Amino acid sequence: MKRPDQWRPSRRQAATGLLAAGFPMPAIAQAPDELSVGIVNASSDVEVFLAQKKGWFKDQNIRVNTTAFRSAADMVAPLGAGQLDVGGGAVTAGLYNSFARGIRLRAVADKASSQPGYAVNKTIVAKRHIESGRYKALADLKGMKLGNNGQGNTGYGSLAAVLQAARLNFSDVDIVELAYPNHVPAMQNGSLDASLATEPTATVLVRSGVGVVVARDDELMPRHAVAAILFSEKMTANRDLALRFLRAYVRSVRYYFGALQDGRLAGPNAEEIIGVLTEFTAIKDPDVYRSITPNGVDPDGRIDLASMRHDREVYSERGWLESNATVEQVVETSLIEQVVKELGPYRRG
Repeated sequence: MKRPDQWRPSRRQAATGLLAAGFPMPAIAQAPDELSVGIVNASSDVEVFLAQKKGWFKDQNIRVNTTAFRSAADMVAPLGAGQLDVGGGAVTAGLYNSFARGIRLRAVADKASSQPGYAVNKTIVAKRHIESGRYKALADLKGMKLGNNGQGNTGYGSLAAVLQAARLNFSDVDIVELAYPNHVPAMQNGSLDASLATEPTATVLVRSGVGVVVARDDELMPRHAVAAILFSEKMTANRDLALRFLRAYVRSVRYYFGALQDGRLAGPNAEEIIGVLTEFTAIKDPDVYRSITPNGVDPDGRIDLASMRHDREVYSERGWLESNATVEQVVETSLIEQVVKELGPYRRG
């Protein structure tokens, strides 16, 4: 038998004693929800990286585990199988085609868009053609070899807008599919006459003296939805968890938006954002991020549905759609609208 000085009350006995004495029970912290989030290690992943670093996911009792993929297309299968909860990448034909395979992904928030002054896609013509007089206006793109980065992506939506402004058709240009970094040597050696490029390739082409920007997404397709946050079917159905994720995400989006100024990362939060980008992405030189045009994003996280309809029509006309899924079927707007209602609309400064 224990001596009196060895006796210790059980947890249950201690709790009963506390209640009897009028003391409240201490709250038991709920374990955070674990979320698997797919990224492509691009600059447009900055909002996810930032929300992790600043503790905004933690504030929503969420622990995010990121997994890197080569492209958003590679996230479709794991999102459909429930191996991923959240993904993020280009709004491609594959998003609609996933419906044909019974995978009900939903685009829920803007991740990258061509907000005024912050074009994601730029049309660049070889400087030699401008100096020789071969190129004077957009109509002179006719007959040129133009580099793009794969079928069924938003670059084709941008190119369609460029060709429409030039009163040309897709058949009037020779489209060459190349990874963006390869556009630079291809234009240098004469294999390409023009490029539909994103950053940092666009800035490299211009700064190397090889190319000149002749059209910008933010002018021809303002607020063009280029990339989105994607939820799995299970994640969309868990409204409480979905809203908590988006509260942290929108907070991060707004902080990033505060870094945008005069077409550069030059606003009040810029150096902190550049630090996050160099820490988490493959580009480790901060001067690169200071020199390029950063991607825009809607500060309330809203996706521009009109530009998505435009791109979907292009995908359909090119024969890339296997599904009749509409923009309204693949985009879930009620979640972001509820978050914006809670937080209030964005006000700069």
